[in-house]
Amino acid sequence: QLQASGGGLVQAGGSLRLSCAASGRTFNTYHMGWFRQAPGKEREFVAAINVNSGYTYYLDSVKGRCTISRDNAKNMVYLQMTSLKPEDTAIYYCAAKVASGRSALSREYDYWGQGTQVTVSS
Repeated sequence: QLQASGGGLVQAGGSLRLSCAASGRTFNTYHMGWFRQAPGKEREFVAAINVNSGYTYYLDSVKGRCTISRDNAKNMVYLQMTSLKPEDTAIYYCAAKVASGRSALSREYDYWGQGTQVTVSS
């Protein structure tokens, strides 16, 4: 089970840190990702991190502004977002992928949290 939190209303240029709490003893075997979905748009990949934090990868439009990290001891994944823009407004979801290997495809992720709303005002 995944529980995302940390969303809110922020002005353009501001920052937010999203958190995702995972339950279960196998968290540290899952590849973790963040996705987002804006109104009227399809869900899109934002960032992902592998099991041991050895590599991360990002949507081009958030590179340099977002950092994904994880704490396997606490079963937590984070998404630090800075220099937020109105186009970052969306519901943000954390997701877990059982199979190893990088992926930006939502269909390859097995477990999903309920989402947290991020609204960036101009």
